[in-house]
Parts: sequence; C-alpha cells; structure tokens
Amino acid sequence: MTAPVFEEYEPACDCPCGGCVEQRRLLARGLSLRAGGHPAAHGARRALVLVTAAGVALSATGVGAGEADADTGGRALGTGRAETAAPVAEPDPATPQGASGPLYGPPSAGPSPDHSVDTLRRTNRADIINRAKLWVNAKVPYSMTKYWSDGYRQDCSGYVSMAWNLDGNEWTGSLSRFATRIAREELQPGDILLFHNPSDPTKGSHVTIFGGWTDYTHSYYLAYEQTKPTTRAQSTPMAYWNNSSSYVAYRYKGVTGGSGGGEADTAKPVAFPGAKSFRPGADSAHVTKLGQMLVARGGGRFYSVGPGPRWSEADRRATEAFQRAQGWRGAEADGLPGPDTWRYLVEGLGKDIPATRAGHPGGTGTRPAYPGKGKFRPGRAGEHVTQLGKRLVKRGYGRHYVTGPGPRWGEADRRNVEAFQRAQGWRGSAADGYPGPETWRRLFA
Repeated sequence: MTAPVFEEYEPACDCPCGGCVEQRRLLARGLSLRAGGHPAAHGARRALVLVTAAGVALSATGVGAGEADADTGGRALGTGRAETAAPVAEPDPATPQGASGPLYGPPSAGPSPDHSVDTLRRTNRADIINRAKLWVNAKVPYSMTKYWSDGYRQDCSGYVSMAWNLDGNEWTGSLSRFATRIAREELQPGDILLFHNPSDPTKGSHVTIFGGWTDYTHSYYLAYEQTKPTTRAQSTPMAYWNNSSSYVAYRYKGVTGGSGGGEADTAKPVAFPGAKSFRPGADSAHVTKLGQMLVARGGGRFYSVGPGPRWSEADRRATEAFQRAQGWRGAEADGLPGPDTWRYLVEGLGKDIPATRAGHPGGTGTRPAYPGKGKFRPGRAGEHVTQLGKRLVKRGYGRHYVTGPGPRWGEADRRNVEAFQRAQGWRGSAADGYPGPETWRRLFA
C-alpha cells in the first residue's frame, strides 16, 4: 500500500499552533498584496488534500464499493480517484490597513521590501506633531487603498509612517521595527500606542500618536489618529476606547531631543534664519518651512495655493494670526516672524491659530454668549443645547450621541460635557456634566 501524501497548505488565519503562526508571519513579510500576500494572510484558504494512489485496496474488513459510497455520502472511491476535503469558507475580511509598501502606491508583484531601520530619517517631536496636524487640518479621508498627496496610505499605520517621516508605508505588524518599547509613564508627544493582534490582525489592530496628557491624572491623552471618516485629534482614555490593556507604547528610534529615555539630545532646533528671510521679494526654503509650520498650526485657510518658497501676503497674514493667537499685539503681531515666533513654531509651543477668524484683525469672534446654567437641565430645550452639542462633537467629545445632537437636553449631552470637563483636569462638582461659564468659555475658545 502506497503511503498517502499530504500537500502543502496555507495557514489558517485563526489557528494558534506554532506552525500556522510562523507561516502567517512569513507570508505577511514575503508577499505583496498584488501577489496575494497580506498581513492577515489575505485570501488564504484551508485545503488539506489527501492523495491516494490508483488501485489502493480497501482494508481487509471487506468494505465494498457500495458500502464505501454510503459512508462517503455517495462519492465513489474507484480506481484513479482522489478524495479532496470539503472546501472551507473564506476567512474574515482582511485587516483594514495595507501591507508594507513604498510611497504613492501598493507594492508591485513580488516580495514587499523590508524598509531599512539602519538609516532612519532623524526628526524631532515638534515635527512629528506638526506633520500629524497636517492631516487633521486637511481632514484626510480614511482608506486602506488610497494614498494622500504626500505618498502615504490613508490608514492608521500609513498615518504614523507619515508622521515619523519613514521612507515607506508600514503596518501595525512592522512599525515596532522602527521603535523602542517604553513604559506608558514615559510617553511624550510623538510616541505611539500600538495594538497589533498577530493571530488575527482584523480584530482591533490600531495605532495612535500620543499628543500629550489632557488631565493631571494621566488617564486621558490627546490622540492623533487616522480613523473613519477622517483624521482626528481628540481626548482619548488611556490607552484606547477598546482593547486598552493590549496597547503598547513605542518611541521612534530616529527621534532627537527630549526623549526621556536616556537618549542624548543630539539635534539642535532649526535656527532662526533672520528677519531678512521673511520680507517682500524673499524666496527660499525658509519661507516654505514657515508656511508648512503655520499650516500645521491651523493656518491653512490663509493659503489658496502653497505654501511655497516666495514670501507672500498669505504668509504674513497666517503669521499674524499665529502671533495674535499667543496674545501678542502691536509690533509683536505684525505678521513678520522674529526669533520668538520661529521658536514657538519649531518647538510646537503656544496656541494654534483659531479655526474662526477671531484671531485675525477685523474678526468679530464667534463665541456665543453663555445662556445660563439653568438652560441645561432635564426637560429643557432650545437652540443653545443644539449649539453646545455641535461644539462638543467638533471638539471630539460627541461619542455618547447616538443621534443628534438636538435641541432637547439629554443624558448624552451631560455625559459629553462631563468628558470635556474631565479632560480639563476637573473632578467632583466641577465635572458634573452641566456647563457653567468656564466650561462654555473653554469649549468655544
């Protein structure tokens, strides 16, 4: 009797055995999407094929062809036939992120390249956060297959690849190669919180950029993340809304300055190039750099095109808006960057340019008058409740709304207000979910 032969098979996406785990890892790193590979063993099917040689005799029990048909549901086991296991269902859809690949598009057929971790692009924390803000301000739509104008894939891992200025697009299963694991207590702006589910990347794998603590208890932080429908920055419980305990803190190996982890500060901030670099007729990379930093801080509305290397009125107005956002007036807010303006932009200090024109000369401001605490009680209704709810949603505190927000005060409104108050570091009666004058002022600032 000829021994049966077991053909090679692809690993199951949910099998915990060591063999399948290792095969999934090799497939994820060895094949591009176009070639059929994927971090989630994209498109894998389980098919165990048992091949028997022609004329293999049935066992000595004397089971005939008719009996064999009955045992196999009517399938003949005659000479020259091979029995194939029943086909299994396709695995769950692939993880909603692309695989490792180059900028501006998916990898071509063949193995996906392992981008080098030996020649990392050096960057500082301010630049990481400023790049993260670019997508927030642009409201980049979420997509696991599309690429933004800068070449990075529009999903969570592509977003981190962009913020860290990597030379390609990574995924949650490869970002840790470019980073060092740290304790959550060591987190600083520009670090990440990463959850990668190796046994099934489709189940919750995600990554966020740490933007700083939003309360003194360190229970909430400002999370920059690429998620549906568009890029956002909002106060988020440590470490995330779901699978919180599974998120791991990492620090980019190429970050310079303020590492908090024993790394020497080997990079000096970009020096102020001098006032003459920002005058009518000036044309240099310094002007482009200034414009990019201003856009990252909320100044994108001043530019119809650009930013570019030639100094323009758009640069001056955006600079003035940033200066006024810091509370500067007179000669300190003339729209011409000096050493202090430059330092604030390079180091990510101070306040961002307001979303409205309140920070621009001639702006009237849009903060509505506080209507009184009695307007926000059970059973009360009015336009001010709708106005409050919309502002909460815009600031990233609308997760308790199932519908709305609407004009009638409800528990969802109260819980969203409470989340905003707690993000300010308030506790007890100061965070009861009912907006007072200070809550209103900060919410509409």
